[in-house]
Amino acid sequence: MSKFRLIPKLQLKPSLFNSKKLVLVITRQFKECIEIGDPVSQAKIFQDQASDELIFINIDENSKSEIKILADVINRVSQEIFMPMTVGGGVKEINDFRLLLANGADKISINSEAFKSPELISKAADKFGAQCVVVSIDYKQNEKGEYTVFINGGKQQTNMHPAEWAQKVVRLGAGELLITSIDRDGMKSGLDIKMTRMIADSVNVPVITGGGCGVAQHFSDGFLLGKANAVSAGTFFAHRDQNFIQTRSQISNAGVEIRKHR
Repeated sequence: MSKFRLIPKLQLKPSLFNSKKLVLVITRQFKECIEIGDPVSQAKIFQDQASDELIFINIDENSKSEIKILADVINRVSQEIFMPMTVGGGVKEINDFRLLLANGADKISINSEAFKSPELISKAADKFGAQCVVVSIDYKQNEKGEYTVFINGGKQQTNMHPAEWAQKVVRLGAGELLITSIDRDGMKSGLDIKMTRMIADSVNVPVITGGGCGVAQHFSDGFLLGKANAVSAGTFFAHRDQNFIQTRSQISNAGVEIRKHR
């Protein structure tokens, strides 16, 4: 069995001072957004700290068409680091997959467009292989307390339950899932273990869970209780003195067979 993965998630958004420049940000329930630095520099730090892989997501809804700007960032990152990268945000067609892969991405994440045009999942899987297609699922509880998938940066509610949608996209060809609890995003209160476990038990592809990590124990819970194959985090690593290597050590000490630095 492959070992569990710990994956920094780098969210990108155009700088307030230059709309053509993507900078690294952290969020809180997909609303508050704080600029924290340069994605290339941060990626180099994570490589030095022996990260397993990285996730890059452009979260700005106003620049979704600017896929070339995202591709440029990934190209610059790929010249500095040597680890797998999942890249998403604004991917709408097969040519977007091709562009990002040509610039250094290893896997492509699709979210809103997967919901609007599910056939894109199958087309991409046929063209590039299922292992290249990651479907990102953002969800939260609606006013009735029901868990529902949200798209368009968490602004548009759908009528689909996260687990139901997860099963559907896997049938369409998704090779991996990236699930995020909007309610817990940036709150540091722990992962949504119940939903993580529900989705992990219902599909036969790797599940990456995220949203809510505040202490190392939250990562361990995601693996041991949620049965996730990987845990992603952004705010946790941005706001703590504790670095990636220390976090990995604490998770390992909790009995999780996590990947070790070679």
